[in-house]
Amino acid sequence: MTVHVIGIGLDGASGLREEVRQIIAQATVLVGSDRHLNYFPDYCGDRIVLKDIKATMRGIRDRLETDNVIVVLVTGDPLFFGLGRLLLAELPKEQLTFHPHLSAIQLAFNRIKVPWQDARVISIHGRCWEQLTQTLQQGAEKIAILTDDTHNPEAIARLLKSLDLAATYQFWICENLGGMDEKVGCWSLTTVPQQRFAPLNVVVLLRQTDSSEAEMNFPNLPLLGLPDSSFLSYSDRPGLITKREIRLLVLGELALKPGQIIWDIGAGTGSVAIEIARLFPTSTVYAIEKTAAGISLIEQNCQRFGVTNVVSIHGTAPEILYHLTPPDRIFIGGSGGNLKEILGFAGAQLHPQGVLVLALATLEHLTLAMQWVEEKGWEHNLLQAQLLRSVAVGSLTRFSPLNPVTILSIKKRLFV
Repeated sequence: MTVHVIGIGLDGASGLREEVRQIIAQATVLVGSDRHLNYFPDYCGDRIVLKDIKATMRGIRDRLETDNVIVVLVTGDPLFFGLGRLLLAELPKEQLTFHPHLSAIQLAFNRIKVPWQDARVISIHGRCWEQLTQTLQQGAEKIAILTDDTHNPEAIARLLKSLDLAATYQFWICENLGGMDEKVGCWSLTTVPQQRFAPLNVVVLLRQTDSSEAEMNFPNLPLLGLPDSSFLSYSDRPGLITKREIRLLVLGELALKPGQIIWDIGAGTGSVAIEIARLFPTSTVYAIEKTAAGISLIEQNCQRFGVTNVVSIHGTAPEILYHLTPPDRIFIGGSGGNLKEILGFAGAQLHPQGVLVLALATLEHLTLAMQWVEEKGWEHNLLQAQLLRSVAVGSLTRFSPLNPVTILSIKKRLFV
């Protein structure tokens, strides 16, 4: 006894090979949804409408001993987010034969003419949002999403807007792929909620190399607390940025004043340095970054926001610090494994009554920094930030945690 699992597209029987059509014609039982069964109006054998999965599985098992050929019709590739996985769990593997059709994902990427061997494929059809949320936060370059009535393009657009990602995405919606009424289009996040799309659709998200300045609407950006999405970021690590909420806390702990010299060590994309420069145009901010990619991003972001009082410094701390004007304030966002050495030199260069602030993500770095502070006997304060952002989940809202960060603020004593 053989169970043939046949993938079928919206082109129906005409899209099947002659060999596969013959298997269907010889079947004693045909299993499928109403839509799939309607593709074969002339079939004369028994039909089982696929509604209750458990009942259907029982029906197939009951017929294994009496029917020579059972055909199960499914959409696309049975083993690609399809019924094939359940059939393998419920029926003997040796009695199953699979005949895949083109999957909706294959069709989608071919329609938009983008190679997809490196794409992340996620099904939110009857599933939760967690995997898609994590994939977006990681900045995956290409994401294909299988949707359903609840997890639809509008809900995906709301999720994207609520995450405030550093990366931006083209939003492709591919409807009724392979059918006569197929539609493929690229939409903006603001226009998606205003449209109605076919229930059979696939969403493809393509990460953009840089954000559109027109979409950013720079004149309307706040003076304090710039959105993460307004900064250009690393193409391979778009989430590697000091998050907006942490920036605000760091700025408060620095106790900034006009006309100061500030060091931003491990400046990354320059988000902290640019926030300071916009608030205090009479101050000079040295943004120290060891990677060439980071320096390029700092300079692009400075130009993007129109700040001229940030000086990007390419080099490794603490060596590169010897060439800089002694600071009134220091922020250390990254140390490249040289935290103790950086603290030693930066602390010596910091003006009397100056403030040094660190954002620490690991216990090891926190321990090392605390040991250094205790040896100095300087006044210090710890602030642990465990923050959650609201995220759209369909028509509902939940909280999504940011990585915990400990902010260590140190005030240099006048006399040691």
